[in-house]
Amino acid sequence: MLRCYRIIHILSRQTIIPALKNKGWPDLKYKFRGLCTYSKMTEDSSDAQIKALKRPADETHAETEREDKKLKTDQDERKYSKKKVALLMAYSGKGYYGMQRNAKNSQFRTIEDELVSALVKAGCIPEGHGDDMKKMSFQRCARTDKGVSAAGQVVSLKVWMIDNILDKINAHLPPHIRILGYKRVTGGFNSKNNCDARTYSYMLPTVSFSLKDYNQEDNSFRLSLETLQKVNRLFSLYKGTHNFHNFTSQKGPQDPSAKRYITHMSCGEPFVRQDAEFAVITVRGQSFMMHQIRKMIGLVIAVVKGYVDEGVIERSWGTDKVDVPKAPGLGLVLERVHFDRYNKRFGGDGIHETLEWTEEEEAVNAFKDKHIYPSIVETELHEKSMVNWMATLYIHDFEATALGSQEHKDDDEDGNASD
Repeated sequence: MLRCYRIIHILSRQTIIPALKNKGWPDLKYKFRGLCTYSKMTEDSSDAQIKALKRPADETHAETEREDKKLKTDQDERKYSKKKVALLMAYSGKGYYGMQRNAKNSQFRTIEDELVSALVKAGCIPEGHGDDMKKMSFQRCARTDKGVSAAGQVVSLKVWMIDNILDKINAHLPPHIRILGYKRVTGGFNSKNNCDARTYSYMLPTVSFSLKDYNQEDNSFRLSLETLQKVNRLFSLYKGTHNFHNFTSQKGPQDPSAKRYITHMSCGEPFVRQDAEFAVITVRGQSFMMHQIRKMIGLVIAVVKGYVDEGVIERSWGTDKVDVPKAPGLGLVLERVHFDRYNKRFGGDGIHETLEWTEEEEAVNAFKDKHIYPSIVETELHEKSMVNWMATLYIHDFEATALGSQEHKDDDEDGNASD
């Protein structure tokens, strides 16, 4: 075809066109060129069609799947609006390696693994965003350690506002993980950065506050009012801002981030479950470091049992290294998170709701009674995690100030850092 075009081009310029021009056909040259160009384009198009027909079947199928997924995504985006929301979560942490996903250790199942999978299956987020939740502006309010439960966890992210959104998400979650509520929030809302404070509870058998020579497996133990008052007096010492570098790992006394502000800490009235007496400790603070709450409780238990004088609590805030025991993680529960500043600024703007969750409180309590408290009681009575831990208190050298003793005991990091 190329040769044909060249021959016609030469003839048209030298012989044919001049002759025809004399007969009044001045535009014939362009018609010849158009004919040749059209023939060449037709040939090229045919070659492309042949190549397309010869394309491997699997490549064609993959391309079709990509187009179908893109079409479905575009249709979903047009059908549902994408909004920023806060989800209220409750879960039993038993059997999970904390809240936060760990892409490098995907074999260790976390609460977020279950949540993200449910969001994708429910059609709240695109399937391709499941591996990179930053695209959905995802953020959790608090990271909980291995085995730690939550009754009032809050996560924020952008979702497609599908019909019956809560029912559809929960349909793809196990019974011990539930989304109990959701609320529209501002576009710049971040559940972690906008959180002013966090409240945790810790459920434990009251025999934890018996003297060290008492039979720790005696379920008939009942906490006296005098001992309860002493426990609460010791917990009240934590209130205020202190340097908690001895209550976590890998933080020195000069690290500014080791200073934390505690607003409340107390132990409630005891109650009986399966013939054993339990009590719930409540602590509220601006934020917490890894293992901080468990060590705060562990040190008070050591004082009440008589292993060390109560002066160790104030000494632990000093620059010296103090060997602080870490209570088991079983009884720790994230009760609720607080957004006081956000509520004050946006709660009454007529568009956004306050993040108080008062309407969901009944569902939260029902979840705790069904999934969290029974799990803690049954696990403690069968596995005796608290009893076994108390049997190791004697090995702690509470008077030691040498560096290194505590680091070795804290090397067994077993979860994600709490906030």
